[in-house]
Amino acid sequence: MTESIELKLGTRASRMAVFQSQLVADRLMAAHPGLRVELVRITTAGDSDLVTPLPSGTTTGWFTTAIQDALLAGTVDLAVHSYKDLPTKRPPGLSIAAIPLRDDPRDAVVSHGKTLRQLPSGARVGTSSPRREVQIRAIRPDLAVVSIRGNVDTRMAKLDAGEYDAIVLALAGLRRIGYEDRASEILGFEEMLPAPAQGALAVECRSADERTRTLLQAVDNPAVRATVTAERSFLAALEAGCSFPAGAHAEEFGSTLKLHGMIAQDGQVFRSKMGGPAETAAGLGRALATELTNLANRAS
Repeated sequence: MTESIELKLGTRASRMAVFQSQLVADRLMAAHPGLRVELVRITTAGDSDLVTPLPSGTTTGWFTTAIQDALLAGTVDLAVHSYKDLPTKRPPGLSIAAIPLRDDPRDAVVSHGKTLRQLPSGARVGTSSPRREVQIRAIRPDLAVVSIRGNVDTRMAKLDAGEYDAIVLALAGLRRIGYEDRASEILGFEEMLPAPAQGALAVECRSADERTRTLLQAVDNPAVRATVTAERSFLAALEAGCSFPAGAHAEEFGSTLKLHGMIAQDGQVFRSKMGGPAETAAGLGRALATELTNLANRAS
């Protein structure tokens, strides 16, 4: 492109959110010489309220609604989200125009040098995620899993102040702000299935904004989109009839996807997996959600 265009990009104000948004802005500007992208910091409900426990599902846009309102009002042209924070129910008038990248989706234990299994009985483990809580309890039912709020820097400070013996965070987030060396343990998928779309970035814009949608096509990653579509479809199907803590991870093998899923009911964890062609990613997610829901219902 030769014309000079300026886009306003809405982002949360946390250090990690700004880093992620700048990463996408840099890719966009590299793909389109002459394009300028200005970051606009927006405070969300999840940033201003650090007391109220986070909802167990993703029907509430705790970290996204204020940014989406700015998009719809035309205050900003696009927004970068941690995809796992986006509600599965899409607001009218907005589209996910690009899924540019995904970092390692696994979870990590941050403590003072101990793994989850090395922590003493009764140790306080901080997490705001029901998904993490049920899987931690499945591994170590003798630990005290307690709520923690705040961005990564805030949570690390609480750990270092002795309020918690360990915290569990997304490895991708730790890496993005230079805290990967603080991880005492990286939890494998067989122990801790991540949140659907964990580690992936979603770029949202107005559906009717053809110019911005066209610009964003240059940074979309089809392979990442396929795996994330399977995971998010799994979560959306669960929300249609239940509010279980849920985890999912999809892997692509050539033209085939393998999707692993987890739900919990009454503290019991249920897991299963399913494979299928990559082009049927959405259907694969829905099918696995149905299988796991039936499994949990039969066990109740």
